[in-house]
Amino acid sequence: MAIQKERRATPRKPASTKSDKPRIAQRPAEQPSPEDVRRRIEMTAYYKAKERGFAPGYELEDWLAAEREVKQRLQA
Repeated sequence: MAIQKERRATPRKPASTKSDKPRIAQRPAEQPSPEDVRRRIEMTAYYKAKERGFAPGYELEDWLAAEREVKQRLQA
């Protein structure tokens, strides 16, 4: 007859070291990436141009107004 060993009530947790966990660079949730900010500016400028019927010659004004608008929204 085999002798049974006592079993622990709770299982042991494996020892973890810092090198076991991958390092992930995280941004704060409220701060979008530079690519996301540019995409928002592009979309805002597009809709500004669409509102005036895509008349040529106002591209820079649309872009600058979109930049101001997006930056104000992000700061709020």
